[in-house]
Amino acid sequence: MSTGSEKVSGSLLRRELRLIDVITITTGSMISSGLFVIPGIAFSRVGPAVLLSYLLAALIALPTMLSAAELATTMPKAGGVYFFVNKSMGPGFGAIAGFARWFSISLKSSFSLIGLGVYSAVFIQISPIYISIAFCILFIIINMRGIRLVGKTQTLLTGFLTGLLLFISLYGLTSISAERFVPFAPYGPGSILATAGFIFISYGGMLSITGLAEEVKQPKTNIPLGMLIALGLTGIVYTLVIFVVIGTLEPNILQDSLTPVADGAAAYLGRNGVILTTIAALLAFVTTANAGIASASRYPLAMSRDRLIPSFFQNSLAQTHVPYMSTLFTGGFILAAIMWLKLEMLVEVASSLLILTYILTNLAVIIIRKQNKETYRPAFRAPFCPWLQIFSIAGLLLLVVKTGALSVLISFILVAVSYIWYRYYTRVSREDL
Repeated sequence: MSTGSEKVSGSLLRRELRLIDVITITTGSMISSGLFVIPGIAFSRVGPAVLLSYLLAALIALPTMLSAAELATTMPKAGGVYFFVNKSMGPGFGAIAGFARWFSISLKSSFSLIGLGVYSAVFIQISPIYISIAFCILFIIINMRGIRLVGKTQTLLTGFLTGLLLFISLYGLTSISAERFVPFAPYGPGSILATAGFIFISYGGMLSITGLAEEVKQPKTNIPLGMLIALGLTGIVYTLVIFVVIGTLEPNILQDSLTPVADGAAAYLGRNGVILTTIAALLAFVTTANAGIASASRYPLAMSRDRLIPSFFQNSLAQTHVPYMSTLFTGGFILAAIMWLKLEMLVEVASSLLILTYILTNLAVIIIRKQNKETYRPAFRAPFCPWLQIFSIAGLLLLVVKTGALSVLISFILVAVSYIWYRYYTRVSREDL
């Protein structure tokens, strides 16, 4: 009698994601709490210069995206960043990258689900925490149905989301007051860099598709092209929306708002603006959480293949080939984060871990190029290597310093625990062979 599940191997993950899926998974992973919740908190730290913080974070993140796109075309395997680092720097660093990436994506998904609960309160008079939990369970179910459904869901919802945001922001350009941008940087240039580190999680979904690379059709072309299109589209949306929010809201209202986009739209569209932006926010949180669970769940799968964690994380459903143990474990962690982690601490820790994985990705492409000069032939090459990667690493290190001592300490503890786990578990695994 069939149990409905089987051990999955690398060949069993189906390549079902098209170019449009790559674009919408990446875009939908980035446009969420970083746009609908964080701007108010960030504005309180830096003022109107929050626009520069978002731009600076994007510039520092861009080389990492190019590096990841190059690596994904040569190694289109589940677990993206983990796989790159493991192959270039060894299993010790691989374990650190795998756990850090899994934690950061899961925490970002938790943050999105919290935002989903907050915005849903406009329509549903239920505690936001219960709404967040309910939607998390829903997205786990969607992911269990297969990656094709995840891709189709992302394409439909992200298309509607970006169109709605562009309409709202373009309509609001006529209501902007230049006075609200003065003084532009009341807390000095240092606050711009510090805030860039805080909001860096806004670009946390940029590498989400690399975790699903093994399930992308024609990865050598679709991954780099899809990632570039997604980053450009996201940059346009972020800039327009935040510019309009700053220009239409009074500073004392914006700095205390957890729903800044809705509050901004209310200033020039009234109640209709609140309804439209709430719908957009709900769509954004849905796309981020849905893609986040899919991407994060591939990291335990990839690590279990290399015997860094128990092999049962490879167990998959026979019909859909979804790694169900990894998906359920990831969903469970996200539920725990929703219930017990504080909002700002969640953002800061997720950003710190995200930055670490970006640093390791840049190092990976430099090392792989140097180690395999004669045989390395990627379909896509990140330009100006290694100088662009070195610039990004330097910027990322500055962001780490500015994210806050407590979040850095927690991240350091997670890194130490990851390495200790690697040393202990691999020793035990060898003894069992």
